[in-house]
Amino acid sequence: MTEIRAGSTYRAVLATPGALRFCVAGAIGRMPMAMFSLGSLLLVAALTGRYGLAGLVSAAGSVSYAVCAPQLAKVADRYGQGRVLRPAAVVFTIATGVFVTCAELRAPDWAVLATGALAGAAMPSLGSMVRARWSALLGSGPGLGTAYALESVVDELVFVVGPAVVTLLATEVRPAAGVVTAAAACALGTLALARQVGTEPAAHPVPAARPGARRGARLPAPGLVTLVPVTVLLGAMFATIDLSTVAFAQQHGHKPLAGLILGTYALGSAVGGIWYGSRAWRAPLDRRFAVTLGLTVAGVATFWIMPGLAALAAVIFVAGLTISPTLIAAFSLVEEQARPGRRTEGMAWVSSAASVGIAVGSAVAGQAVDAGGARWGYRLAACWGGLALACCLAGLSRLRAAAAPDGEKLAVSDAINAQPAPDG
Repeated sequence: MTEIRAGSTYRAVLATPGALRFCVAGAIGRMPMAMFSLGSLLLVAALTGRYGLAGLVSAAGSVSYAVCAPQLAKVADRYGQGRVLRPAAVVFTIATGVFVTCAELRAPDWAVLATGALAGAAMPSLGSMVRARWSALLGSGPGLGTAYALESVVDELVFVVGPAVVTLLATEVRPAAGVVTAAAACALGTLALARQVGTEPAAHPVPAARPGARRGARLPAPGLVTLVPVTVLLGAMFATIDLSTVAFAQQHGHKPLAGLILGTYALGSAVGGIWYGSRAWRAPLDRRFAVTLGLTVAGVATFWIMPGLAALAAVIFVAGLTISPTLIAAFSLVEEQARPGRRTEGMAWVSSAASVGIAVGSAVAGQAVDAGGARWGYRLAACWGGLALACCLAGLSRLRAAAAPDGEKLAVSDAINAQPAPDG
């Protein structure tokens, strides 16, 4: 475990032996997160002319990923990342090839849908894998917050570059080019990460048992009872903002500027993440998560009153400043209270919850925008955010379990996991 002093810089964190290599591999392998869903939509729509089928295939891939990613991460915790990443890369590449072939051969709808869902299910959650490596390398010291901030910035850059690249390839080169490029990036990054055994977290073949602990505790971290619904709602909020911004730009006669405005939102998030990660914080993690989440929602609540694109671009940049700090705090909470041998799985739950929210938000937002225009879409986004904040405040006590001393942390986790699940 490497010690990093408080107030550490990004350079100091990346200077940790092996860190730069797995960070770069993880960034390349994460590109399908931002490319595969959109690429599959563009592929099916271009070949069939049916946006309904295209949206269904894209949603199936996203939902399959959300369901399977935590299970894949659980196996990685149990047997080691290398033994999981290699076969996952192979299966994802083959499944993507079969999906593209079915789409180009105009196979029956069920075949295109099934192969698209299979490809999504096989996509590895490299974000959680890389964050688990940082945690194993740096422990719970001050450098871990900087490392998580760096990963959050990487996520933002992936979602800025990925959609632009996949759209360009699918529209200017060939409909399948975007999906194929996403699969190639995934294979390259995943296999490169799998080869780096020196920074791989230790495997936990049998989870450690504690006296009085409930056998087969459901969640890898107690705070996920709060974090999962909050992240689902945040995903829905972001998806609604995306669709509403496209509609808003179109209503103002400048639809191509929608991508630039959404890129400004991601840029604000990246800037906020860099600033947040470069500082040592004394406030408890749960409080930081609640405050940054509240600021994020407050910013979104102003979008619907913006008079034009220039005002929206300025406000959306400022509102984006707290997105990365919110997600950094969420991943840090999971890391701090994760049960033995289930750290990667816990982080994958957060990523998967966001994917579910994006799928749900896209479907609902389309109806809202069709019915009332972009401003109603922005109001819906604010409602999603308000619900996320309400869930956070209602479940704050579970997040505070992460702040317990190491000797008490797992006891709190066992106690919470042993409680009966609420109805519904």
